[in-house]
Amino acid sequence: MKNFRPLFLFAALMLLVGLACNAFSNDTPSQPSQPQQPSQPQQPSQPQQQPTNTALPTEIPPTEAPVAEQYFTEEFVVNDNWTYFVVNGSSSTITDEDNPKMDLYTENSLLTFDLNDNNLWVYVTYEPYEYENVRLDMRVNNRGVNNNNVSLICRYTEDGWYEFNIANNGLYWIFAAIVDSNGEVGYREIYSGGSTKIKSGKATNEYSIICNDRTLSLYINGTEARTVTENKVGYTKGLIGVSVSSFDTLPVVVDVDWVKISEP
Repeated sequence: MKNFRPLFLFAALMLLVGLACNAFSNDTPSQPSQPQQPSQPQQPSQPQQQPTNTALPTEIPPTEAPVAEQYFTEEFVVNDNWTYFVVNGSSSTITDEDNPKMDLYTENSLLTFDLNDNNLWVYVTYEPYEYENVRLDMRVNNRGVNNNNVSLICRYTEDGWYEFNIANNGLYWIFAAIVDSNGEVGYREIYSGGSTKIKSGKATNEYSIICNDRTLSLYINGTEARTVTENKVGYTKGLIGVSVSSFDTLPVVVDVDWVKISEP
């Protein structure tokens, strides 16, 4: 308790002095603040002008149709240059009517013959060129019955053509097909024979023909089967083509993998 009272008096004295100083400072007028200068009005910004494109739009040139080739390998991506016709095998007459049981189409780079009626002999010809002397090769895969013919033709016209028939049972024929005024086709046999090189059943074969002047040659899986001289009919120029035929056993399903047209 001895030290507490003198400290209280000193604190009271300091409190009075502080109050007096505060009263004095409140009586002193403060300097007036400078008035704030009004800001200059901001000029409105000019809208940004988009650049003007004076270039003319690029014209797309018209797409030209692909030029048909004379000698090439056809892999049947499209079939624009190929057409077909059908011979009714019962009467050997060219028919204009489409058979609903026949399907002929290109898919997956294959030309497929799907024949579900008897005696349909379906021919596909390459239209852009006529050939005098020519070699024709093809690879075919049989996916149907064993009883069918695969054919290669040369010098086709509306009057007739040369035809090389290969049967899955191991036989082959060389014909001169002759068309009369009624559309009936007569098949004049030039030669017939057999070959152990033909792969029967569901198998893949490669066939080739050469039509060179009067000489007609057939090759089966790389081996010459027969060469003959034809002097009676004397076809000299025409289209090339391939064919698949049905008879009395169905279905006939044959894929043509490719066809190669070349000089002999």
